[in-house]
Amino acid sequence: MAEIIEKVYALLEPLLDGTDIFVVNIKVKPTNNLKVYLDADSGFSITKSSSVNRKLYAAIEAAGMFPDGDFSLEVSSPGVDEPLTQMRQYKKNIGRKVTVTDKEDKEVTGMLREVTDEHMVLEVKGKKASDPVKSTEIAFSNIKKTVVQIIF
Repeated sequence: MAEIIEKVYALLEPLLDGTDIFVVNIKVKPTNNLKVYLDADSGFSITKSSSVNRKLYAAIEAAGMFPDGDFSLEVSSPGVDEPLTQMRQYKKNIGRKVTVTDKEDKEVTGMLREVTDEHMVLEVKGKKASDPVKSTEIAFSNIKKTVVQIIF
């Protein structure tokens, strides 16, 4: 599986060169179902997804990775419930509400205000409306997962 992922990544890299699209994850199911999760600094639209899908599918076929043609390809953005995994995702989501789970399984929810290489800063509201808003710095080394919260 790792070999297939490396080959897909190698075929994908030139397709993304010069764009703001980046790879979040690549998964391979035992049935040769390839799942490629991408994101973009400006948002990953259906148009971008289908364009990459067509080009990558053609590149996989041209490379002869699956001589019998027995593979399927899905290109999409990670689901809204998927944790952030890359620094670019953190930076892209500045100004959005996130829930951070630390390595001791403690959760804190707040507005993502700042991202550096070592930590992030959340603006956290108090329990009561009269409580002051405080800035909380969280080291990336202490984060188990961070999930963007969808506000309706």
